[in-house]
Amino acid sequence: MALEHANDANFASLLGQGITLVDFWASWCGPCRMFGPIFESASEKITDVKFVKFEIDESNRRTPAKYGIRSIPSVLAFRNGELIEARTGLMDEDTLTVWINELKGV
Repeated sequence: MALEHANDANFASLLGQGITLVDFWASWCGPCRMFGPIFESASEKITDVKFVKFEIDESNRRTPAKYGIRSIPSVLAFRNGELIEARTGLMDEDTLTVWINELKGV
């Protein structure tokens, strides 16, 4: 499934059925820039999960505030539009994949 990009205006519409992972990040954040390619690679390999990137900037503050994002990178996991779990900090691809499989119940 293709990687999608969210902002305050379209965030809710991107949370659909099944599992959606949202990576909250910023271009000035070193660990975020390191995690970006890992998140993108996972999105290309795991096609039954939706992957969304949300860049925190001046025009996109409502959604991170709503979900209490205080540290980035933060990845929030949603199932059928409902928040089920969150992880903060840099993850390698193996750790991300194990977490996704746990979320899917594999």
